[in-house]
Amino acid sequence: MAISVRNEGNKINSNINVTPMVDVMLVLLIIFMVITPMLQQKVAVDMVKVQNAIAMPDADKEDAIVVAITRDGGVFLGQNKVTLTDLGTQVANRLADTPGKTIYFRADSRAQFRTVEDAIDAVRTAGVDEVGMLTQRKEGNLAGGE
Repeated sequence: MAISVRNEGNKINSNINVTPMVDVMLVLLIIFMVITPMLQQKVAVDMVKVQNAIAMPDADKEDAIVVAITRDGGVFLGQNKVTLTDLGTQVANRLADTPGKTIYFRADSRAQFRTVEDAIDAVRTAGVDEVGMLTQRKEGNLAGGE
């Protein structure tokens, strides 16, 4: 009588199949590439750099009302582009439930001062008493007269 010996050890494949892992990583990469631009809530402006910037942590909150002014004279309320004539009414509509709130301005360093001033006037006409100008802190030591 013959004994048949089954050698199951030869059939085992010890290689790891990384194809499913690569597929998952590519899908995650695509998802992050699509979602990342949507997460940015601000209009891109190059703010003025100052030495003694005052921290305004309330401007980073979700319910903060921020007006951005770009170098080409565009005025944005949040992400929406508005005209200077509509700015006051739209700010007043947002402040209907929370009066006395500070409105923050993010002006480009190369924006015309007249546009910034007109935007502040439009907001003040809407009944806003407190206005904050957002700036960036200068990096480095500038004590050498620069």
